[in-house]
This record gives sequence, C-alpha cells and structure tokens, in this order.
Amino acid sequence: MNTPLLTPIAFIGGGNMASAVIGGLLRSGLLQPSQVLVVEPHAPQRDKLRADFGLDALAAGDARLAQAALVVWAVKPQLFGEAAAPLKAWVGGALHLSVMAGITTASLGRATGSTRIVRSMPNTPALIGQGIAGLFACPDVTAAERAAIDAVLAPTGRTLWVDREADLDAVTALSGSGPAYFFLMVESMMAAAVEMGLTAEQGRQLSLATCAGAAALGLASPESPTVLRERVTSKGGTTYAAITSMQADGVDAAIRRAVLAAQRRAAELGAEFG
Repeated sequence: MNTPLLTPIAFIGGGNMASAVIGGLLRSGLLQPSQVLVVEPHAPQRDKLRADFGLDALAAGDARLAQAALVVWAVKPQLFGEAAAPLKAWVGGALHLSVMAGITTASLGRATGSTRIVRSMPNTPALIGQGIAGLFACPDVTAAERAAIDAVLAPTGRTLWVDREADLDAVTALSGSGPAYFFLMVESMMAAAVEMGLTAEQGRQLSLATCAGAAALGLASPESPTVLRERVTSKGGTTYAAITSMQADGVDAAIRRAVLAAQRRAAELGAEFG
C-alpha cells in the first residue's frame, strides 16, 4: 500500500471497531503506537488498549487532539452528542471519519466545526479483516483524503463508496445488518442437522463451511448468483426440492421485506440521533 496515512490519528471511542482498525494498522506496520491517540472514558477498556497496543489512551480529550490530522468517531450513536461537545474546540481542522450508525454528516459538521467528513458503515466481519464498509464523503473531502480513508480501513476488509448519503441506509440494511441474517440461516441449518441425526457441532461446521465456501465462490466467479444457484439445482434433485420448498414458503420475498425494514429503521435512527 502506497497511500500515506493522515497522522496522528485520534479515535473517539476505543471499542471493538476502533480496536479492529487500530490493530490492523499497527500489525501491518502502517502506523506506530506513538501516532495514535484514543479517548475512551471506560477505565477497563483504556487498560486493554494500552496492554494490547502500547498506545496512549485518555479518559477525556484535551489539547493534544488539535494535533490530529484524522479523527475517527467510534462511539455509540446515542452518546455522540455528549462525547463531541467538549472536543469541538480542538478538532475543527481535522478530517473526520465516522463509523457510527445514523449520525449524519450535517450533525457531525455542527458538532466538530469541520466540513471534511466521511461517513462509514462497516460490519462485524471487520473484526477479523473480512468486512466491507460503505462510505460517503462530503464535497470538501479531496480524492487524496478518500484514498487515505481507504488505507485506514483496508485492514478491516473492503470499502465501497456511494454517491448519496441516503444510500448508507441501504448499506446498513444489506451489509451492516447482513451478518445477522446469515447467522440466522446458519442457526436454522444447524437445527435441521440435529433433526437429521447429526450433532450440533457437525451441523455448525458443515453449515459455516458451506456458506463460507459459497460466498468465496460467488466473489471469485464472474457468473451471477442466479447462475451459480441454477448450476446446483438439477430439476428433480435434492437442491430442487429444497429451493422449491423455500419458494413455496415465500422465503425470497420475506428476505426482501426484511432488508427493506432494516433500511427504514436505519433512516428512522438517522432522524432520531443524527
């Protein structure tokens, strides 16, 4: 990776997502602990950050934040206003990256005094470097700054830029919430495995490996998911019986309704907190 990072980087919130980004950057050698500052009010988490990464973690922000070239917001959305209020005096000159659901760029701008803001919607596979994050940038964010954000998030997985901030609600519904849909399906497959006489552990291994392999095949293949599905579905065979049963139960329509429900709720949360 040749894109230079914007340093120092300050993280407001030091929980799982911030730790995933920090850990990936440190392990890759793209960042040194001395280039990171974390504001984390909870003492046990501060201690963990210091022990895991050897970096400086503060209970509250101070004038050192004024040195940050990039500020990453990683607090719970409902705590954003409380977290941001005492920091505004120091962070107006930085580029801002938010990994908080629902907080709009307008709210981020009012709270920070900056117009250089990128919103991100990551997902939990980012914790093992296999995530995907949807990104939206305000007009004042330069191409070089977009590249720097890509570099910061690279250790967590893929990135996908969208042109409209409202599209992040769809990203939230698809990939942000998507891992939960996947695990619900795995739970059902495991329950069926037990009904068929396998152990729960055998069902877990078979289900997860099958889903992971199918996802890898889908990413590697130039064919559409529809074509890949049809290739497994011989008429009159076992897969055909399963797919026919799902279609009779309206599973495909139920999934679409569920994703659209998540999109609506994402917009509601944006109105509530953002």
